[in-house]
Amino acid sequence: MQAGQGRRRTQMPRLSIYFTEERMPAKDSLDALTERCAVLCTDVLGAALDNVHILYVAARQGRGHPASAELAYRLGPERTPELMDDFMRQLDLAIQDHAGLTARIRCFGYAIDSLHARN
Repeated sequence: MQAGQGRRRTQMPRLSIYFTEERMPAKDSLDALTERCAVLCTDVLGAALDNVHILYVAARQGRGHPASAELAYRLGPERTPELMDDFMRQLDLAIQDHAGLTARIRCFGYAIDSLHARN
């Protein structure tokens, strides 16, 4: 069974990708990256497409990588360290393919009882 199959698809991941202002990819590259990231969130993480949020933020760099990505997601038994490592590996490749950059990637899991959300 492929990751994401056989699970209830409700979890609401938020993927924020930060690019330095001068390295922000063109719209067509961001569109392609959005589609690829949406597939990662649905197929790997098991999220419902309507619950996936993908944001691009132009940043002024002080120090570090010209790109970084942060994923906020609900913890669940199916989101094992191996699954999250696979997600990060595939996200890394997607950012390299569509932005030409290696991003620092961090994932932050939240227990359902400590996550409060609206809309």
